[in-house]
Amino acid sequence: MKIVLEDIKRLAGSSFRILVNPKLNNFYYWHFHPEFELTFIEAPQGTRRVGNHVGQFEGSDLVFIGSNIPHLNFDYGIRAEYEKVVLQINADFFKNDFASTPELAAIQQLFENAKKVICFHGNTKSTIGKQLKTIHLLPHFEQFIAVLSLFQTLATSEEMTFLHEHPFENFYNNKEQSRLKVVYTFIEKNFQRTITIEEMAQLTHLSKAAFCRYFKKMTRLTFIEFLNQYRIEQAKRLLKGDKNVTETCYECGFESVSYFNRIFKKVVGENPLEFKKK
Repeated sequence: MKIVLEDIKRLAGSSFRILVNPKLNNFYYWHFHPEFELTFIEAPQGTRRVGNHVGQFEGSDLVFIGSNIPHLNFDYGIRAEYEKVVLQINADFFKNDFASTPELAAIQQLFENAKKVICFHGNTKSTIGKQLKTIHLLPHFEQFIAVLSLFQTLATSEEMTFLHEHPFENFYNNKEQSRLKVVYTFIEKNFQRTITIEEMAQLTHLSKAAFCRYFKKMTRLTFIEFLNQYRIEQAKRLLKGDKNVTETCYECGFESVSYFNRIFKKVVGENPLEFKKK
C-alpha cells in the first residue's frame, strides 16, 4: 500500500502505454507520474480519489487526469467483478511538431484542461469505454490513429465535468518528489502510532512552519488531513474484515474512538458502525 512516484515504462518507440485489466483492488496505491492518464472502469460501484477530489461512481467511470496529479487506483477496495483500462500518454506528447498543427488544437486544449481533471459521462463515456477495451488489439500504427481519434472525440464532447475548480499546478521538481516519497513511506510504515508534525519536520530537514507550507503546497491538504485520510482508508479495509470499531480505531493510530468516529464520518459520509453493517 505504498504512496509513490510511479516510474512508467512505455514500449520502445511509443508515446503511450495501454494497460488492460490491471488488478490493484487489494492495494492502496496513492501515486503520481508525469504522464497524462485516461482511466475507464466498469464496476458496480467504487471510489474516485484524484488530487483533493473524493467522489463515488456507479456502473462505470471515465476520467482524464493531468500530469503529476496524485490519484488513487480507481479499483481500490472493489470486491465484485470489474474491468479497467488505463491509457497513459507521454507528458511531452504535444511538445513537438504537433504543437503547431491546427487540426489538433482541440486536443491540445483538452490536455490543458486535464490540469483540472475531467470526468466524462453520458454517451461519451460509453463510446470511449468500448473503444478503450479493444484498442490494444490493433497494430501499433493503427493504435496511434485510434488514440488521436479517441482524444478528438473527448475534446469535442460537452458531456464533461471538471473535478477541480482551478488547475492542479505541477509543483513536483526532483527534490520535492524525493522529499514527498520519504514522507509517504514514513506514513505507510508508522501510521499505526502517533506521528507529530515536529517529527516530520525533522525527517525532512525543515522547520515546522516550512514543512507545513511545503506539504500543503504539494498535496493541497494539511499533514493532519492527509494522515487522517490515509488512516481512514486503512480503517475501511479492517472494518470490511473481522475487526470491530474499537479495534480498528487503535490499530489505525487514532487515540480515541470519539475522534475516530468524527473523522471517519467526515471522510466517508457515515460512521464506522454504519459502514461495517453495510
